[in-house]
Amino acid sequence: MAVILIGVPVLTLCIFGLSWLPNHPVNPDYNHILYPIITGIYVSVIPFFIALYQALKLLGHIDKNQAFSELSVRSLKNIKFCAMIISGLYVVVLPFVYLLAELDDAPGLILIDMVIIFAAMVITVFAAVLQRLLQEAIDIKTENDLTV
Repeated sequence: MAVILIGVPVLTLCIFGLSWLPNHPVNPDYNHILYPIITGIYVSVIPFFIALYQALKLLGHIDKNQAFSELSVRSLKNIKFCAMIISGLYVVVLPFVYLLAELDDAPGLILIDMVIIFAAMVITVFAAVLQRLLQEAIDIKTENDLTV
């Protein structure tokens, strides 16, 4: 349920909010800067939903008592790569956000972009650590099973 509650607002924003913004900019002079930012946001939604699907699969493995399996490690690996892609996309969009913030005199836009980059990097590191720990636990479990 939590994964669905995370995905629904993002999907709603993409369908209604971001589709409305290019046709109704605050200032028409910002169009050339606004389009790359919106394109970057739309492209970043793809790895976001892939990561949510992988999180749903991971929770399914945990629910089936298959938490210590290669499938769980693969799901964490995919989540890690999706978070890296999201972070990279927002780093690419950052110069356009800077230009928009300079024109509109709104430095908070840069802060919002930096928060998204930082959050994606934290998720990347957290998924990498969990992936490594889970892989080591699987190796120990396999070694113990072979010993007996």
